[in-house]
Amino acid sequence: MTGALADPMSAAVRGRLSPAALPLFRELGDLKRIRSAEAAGSIAERLFVAAWAALIRGEPAEDVMARVTGAALVSARLGDIDLVVLDRLGIGTRAESILERAFDELADEGVIEDDALRTHIRGALPQGRPQMGPVPPFVGKLARQPRAGVTCPGRPRIMLQPPENHAEHCLMVAVYGVIASPWHRADATRVFLAGLAHHLHNADMPDSGYSGEMLLGEALNDAIANARAAATAEIAEMAPTLVDQVEDALAPISGDSTGEARAFHVADVLDRVLEIEQFTRAGRLAMDVVLGDYGLVHDGPVKAFHDRILADAGLA
Repeated sequence: MTGALADPMSAAVRGRLSPAALPLFRELGDLKRIRSAEAAGSIAERLFVAAWAALIRGEPAEDVMARVTGAALVSARLGDIDLVVLDRLGIGTRAESILERAFDELADEGVIEDDALRTHIRGALPQGRPQMGPVPPFVGKLARQPRAGVTCPGRPRIMLQPPENHAEHCLMVAVYGVIASPWHRADATRVFLAGLAHHLHNADMPDSGYSGEMLLGEALNDAIANARAAATAEIAEMAPTLVDQVEDALAPISGDSTGEARAFHVADVLDRVLEIEQFTRAGRLAMDVVLGDYGLVHDGPVKAFHDRILADAGLA
């Protein structure tokens, strides 16, 4: 699925971030922090595992891209209420319209600028999230491997807890990359695969960040290549035909000369920075925003009494 734009004068064609996208990227990034009793791990982590499970069992990468991206957009508003949960709750006949409403709240705000891509993703919603299944060992390792956080050569690490893991980061880069693909006339499926696979090496290579990379020096490239080869061998053992697709998707991202590489780097750098920004945003959060703008104590039959309780307590 190629993200081509009809309007050649669009800012996106010139490689600029769509103004509507940054708030959405922030919202999607919280999939790293949304959990439920349904299963262990965040939604982002589980979508990463499900994406690899689908690819390993031979589902077309274009379809996996659409299902996972659609599920991520829906989950930004519905959390862990998905097709399976709606069916279990006895409202499966209304599930498709509910999922489409959640999708349209976000995707119809101009953030997916290619009509064919948006239609393809929306059309995959009735299929729900990909099913879990067998995956190579590196998938579980990436879900257990923390990201380094903020590091700089010669300076102590800035620890921000809880840390994201590499599965969560890779999933968000894959989804952001799909959204960014039309801005650079990139193939959304190749960008999606690059996002999923760009940290294969960190399955066996703990993340020591920028500081560690500088200390490894000339050994860095060999360490990454050897670790990536081990993960690629695991893919080859379970799904030999997938290896070429993954390597083709990863090939251009060492630079920025192709549309696919540029869309990937938009996704990668924004997720890296927005992950740290969410800590600073949380620290600035004020109660007037929570109570006023967000209506934490929202309309209902006892709202007036709730408001009086807060006033008596000095909280409003």
